[in-house]
Amino acid sequence: MTRFIFITGGVVSSLGKGLSAASLAALLQARGFKVRLRKFDPYLNVDPGTMSPYQHGEVYVTDDGAETDLDLGHYERYTGVVTRRSDSVTTGRIYQAVIQRERRGEYLGATVQVIPHVTDAIKEFIQADIGDEDFVLVEIGGTVGDIESLPFVEAIRQLGNDVGRERAMYVHLTLVPYIPSAGEIKTKPTQHSVKELLGLGIQPDILLCRCDRVIPEGAKKKIALFCNLREERVILAQDVDTIYQVPRAYHDEGFDAQVCAHFGIPAHEPDLGRWSEIVSRVRRPEGIVNIAVVGKYTHLLDAYKSLGEALTHGGIANNVGVKLDWIDSEIFEQPDAVQQLESVHGILVPGGFGERGSEGKIAAACFAREKRVPYFGICFGMQMAVIEAARHLAGLSGAGTTEFGPCADPVVGLMTEWTRGNQIERRNAAGDLGGTMRLGAYHATLEPGSRVAEIYGSTEISERHRHRYEVNINYKAQLEKAGLRFSGMSPDGLLPEIVEIPDHPWFIGVQYHPELKSKPFEPHPLFTSFIKAAVEQSRLV
Repeated sequence: MTRFIFITGGVVSSLGKGLSAASLAALLQARGFKVRLRKFDPYLNVDPGTMSPYQHGEVYVTDDGAETDLDLGHYERYTGVVTRRSDSVTTGRIYQAVIQRERRGEYLGATVQVIPHVTDAIKEFIQADIGDEDFVLVEIGGTVGDIESLPFVEAIRQLGNDVGRERAMYVHLTLVPYIPSAGEIKTKPTQHSVKELLGLGIQPDILLCRCDRVIPEGAKKKIALFCNLREERVILAQDVDTIYQVPRAYHDEGFDAQVCAHFGIPAHEPDLGRWSEIVSRVRRPEGIVNIAVVGKYTHLLDAYKSLGEALTHGGIANNVGVKLDWIDSEIFEQPDAVQQLESVHGILVPGGFGERGSEGKIAAACFAREKRVPYFGICFGMQMAVIEAARHLAGLSGAGTTEFGPCADPVVGLMTEWTRGNQIERRNAAGDLGGTMRLGAYHATLEPGSRVAEIYGSTEISERHRHRYEVNINYKAQLEKAGLRFSGMSPDGLLPEIVEIPDHPWFIGVQYHPELKSKPFEPHPLFTSFIKAAVEQSRLV
């Protein structure tokens, strides 16, 4: 019997509903339950694929090719449960489904309305594609009281009645601020947020109170009294020094125990040993390495959320701390600016779209190659490394990418047709932008004896992609003759997936996004190897 836990947020956004959902799921998993997590976002975009990273942060990609909210990355990293397209739903996707049904005449002449048609569609999405999960945790994006989220709140109210209170639970995350001038913690924002939720027909079963300090017993009693809850159902969600401490902190507050009590189910105490080990390694590293991340969205770190976490995982695997220097790549388009990379132990150029800052990324790749600093190019970062090698090693001074327009040597260009499994996928330059890239998991074949084959311990891999342009296979022979090794290819041999420089301490570019599959208790091998190379580099600097 599947039970549903609905997680809402109040007072302000960015309180950490995604981390709270992921942490609770990890705790339930540690108690022996099978879990699934889902995110419902109230914006009208069908998915975040065409949204600016400054608007939405990172676009997380699933194996089955869905472009989703970054919270799905938290879900996978904390539980190891592979997310799917059905786990990320937006208002745009809901309305698209409703309108398509209306056009097909499925509503039998009825006037199509938010209630019941839109709310029914939301409930269908919540319950779709579920197997034998014990718990499905559903995070509702936005803040209670927003106009956009009202249909979702109404839908989860209805679903609670449909399945019965013994199978539904409501968790509300709010802010309990400390006012320095008054020297007091204030409970009124939480009271008002719960009142707002009650006005929509939902009584929260558990309150998560986000705060930067311990909430006094008196304030906790006041929250419980005014929000119609037992005191043990008011859970402290205090700031911690690493996000991987959150599951342990919630357990210590009794969060998972109260969830089990609500549903009346016995469960053994969870084994949180691996979380304790991860936190210990984060807090007490044996050394520090400095990694420069040269990108174009560095003013909003959520744009590289999975990347930052994957680098941390690489540090955990090597028992070192990873200090990240986020650098706007446009800086390196100034003369000699690239010299500020002299003191770093590794350089990573991540994915991105558009021409802005591209020459700075090429300059960073050139510096790493010439100065023999470990270099990791991901997606666009691989393409810029290939262009750099084409210009400065292969003598193709006109090398570039057709993403920015015509060029003398289109070393990177638009692929219009490729194979996925037993099917041919086609794209064209004039087509829709949303959902039309090479998306999701694709297989690659690694060259035996290559560095990447050694790192993976295999010659067959599957990784997640999100890109429209590819390295041009027609330049492969020239580039390999110049010293760039194409060590990973698509199974049909048409699409370059990995390049490396064999006589460099560590220089690898990959067309896919390995950061999307890294977890704290299972670091991605490429990030583990990259940080290990940075540790060795730190001994030389």
